[in-house]
Amino acid sequence: MSVSWPVVLVDGDVTLRPIRLRDQRIWREVNRRNRDWLRPWEATIPPPAPGGPVIQRPTYRQMVRHLRSEANAGRVLPFVVEYQGRLVGQLTVAGITWGSMCSGHVGYWVDRSVAGRGVMPTAVALAVDHCFRSIGLHRIEVCIRPENGPSRRVVEKLGFREEGLRPRYLHIDGAWRDHLVFALTAEEVPEGMLNRWHQARPGTAPGIK
Repeated sequence: MSVSWPVVLVDGDVTLRPIRLRDQRIWREVNRRNRDWLRPWEATIPPPAPGGPVIQRPTYRQMVRHLRSEANAGRVLPFVVEYQGRLVGQLTVAGITWGSMCSGHVGYWVDRSVAGRGVMPTAVALAVDHCFRSIGLHRIEVCIRPENGPSRRVVEKLGFREEGLRPRYLHIDGAWRDHLVFALTAEEVPEGMLNRWHQARPGTAPGIK
């Protein structure tokens, strides 16, 4: 099964749109400004095993071309996050699997300057609704380091279910790190994730376009 791509998802001031090669300058600037904020949670490449290949971190252009290829193959949804028309982060639905599983996992980061404004919960809600309602996935999971309080608050606000700990799950910030697994299935949000999120925020109303 293939995924309809590209797609743009909007709710109020928050937009998810495909990452582009021409985003390189602003993407690098946002990353540079947030280096200390993001470093503890960023994926890193482990040292090569004896006799194994040396893997280099991809350049921005290599990353975008790889994500674009994976999106065309129906395995990834690679978005940037915009807030009030400005690029403030990235959200990727990766590991999309069809057949008897129909699942994917979400990873994200956001500019510290807009943290706490509901940008990332809105972005995740948009992505989850698209995955469940538009392309037919059944399960979405998010894996987060236990120490990453801001990221954990995103999934807690949205009502993701904590499933347990995966020891030494991913190579993050230079070492193999434990991750907590949070998940949802489509049956758990029949009203839609975005509707749930709006109902949990007093004074807001659905505004998906």
